[in-house]
Amino acid sequence: MLEGFDEFDIATSDTTIHGRRGGAGPPVLLLHGIPETHLMWHRVAPRLAERFTVIATDLRGFGASGTPPSAPDHAPYSMRAIARDQVEVMHALGFERFAVAGHDRGARCAYRMALDHPEAITRLAVLDIVPTGDAFDRADMNFALGYWVWSFLAAPEPLPERLIAAAPSLLVDHMLDSWSHAPDAFPPEVRAAYTAQFADPATVHAICEEYRAAATLDYEHDQADRGRRRIACPTLALWSAAGPVAEWYEPLRVWQAWAGDVRGGPVKSGHFLPEEAPDETARHLLDFLA
Repeated sequence: MLEGFDEFDIATSDTTIHGRRGGAGPPVLLLHGIPETHLMWHRVAPRLAERFTVIATDLRGFGASGTPPSAPDHAPYSMRAIARDQVEVMHALGFERFAVAGHDRGARCAYRMALDHPEAITRLAVLDIVPTGDAFDRADMNFALGYWVWSFLAAPEPLPERLIAAAPSLLVDHMLDSWSHAPDAFPPEVRAAYTAQFADPATVHAICEEYRAAATLDYEHDQADRGRRRIACPTLALWSAAGPVAEWYEPLRVWQAWAGDVRGGPVKSGHFLPEEAPDETARHLLDFLA
């Protein structure tokens, strides 16, 4: 899995970030979503590495990255803090400026990075999301039922932590199988890696804290930036052709309120674009990054 990519662990101001590096050329950072790790890019990263230096990391709280202590306001697991980790990692690797592509939670980290660190981000790709502030502002019955994980994981400690501990594989399999259109897109060893992290109480707590931060600080940060700060770099938005983002929103119009140069469109896939539709996802990314 990701043969030819070198593993690393880099200390940041607050924690340690695990990842892999491969290829040569302009730098591209790849960020994963839930319930995944950096392994979600295993079908796309090698193709990008033919033309780019590819860095794929585990977000703070996921995979083999650190799980620093949280705080009453959940700030250590806000996307502002998580984005800062990733900028520090790229700087430690020698990249002051780089492109970033993120899926799901990784996409939320990526667009926050573009807002908070515009000097560092050359291009931004967001996969199957709209901004957190927009998602909460437009929430309705469909959102409450379809995105129930946002409320469940954000529930007060220790409720979700204890429920997940009772059956971690049940939660992971539900996410992978119900959010995808091709459950066989996840090789057994990859599915096992995703499930293993949810057996670690520190990781589960960190992931819950991330969702608590999303419902508080991340939302507040988006509201503070709305109409005041815009994403300065070219932005690519891709989404599942038949998923909630396509059904509930007009994704390009939503992103055009945040960035001046936005392009993109739907992909014939379920939620997990890089794993379910790696050829189309890689093609879109290569065209955009070039």
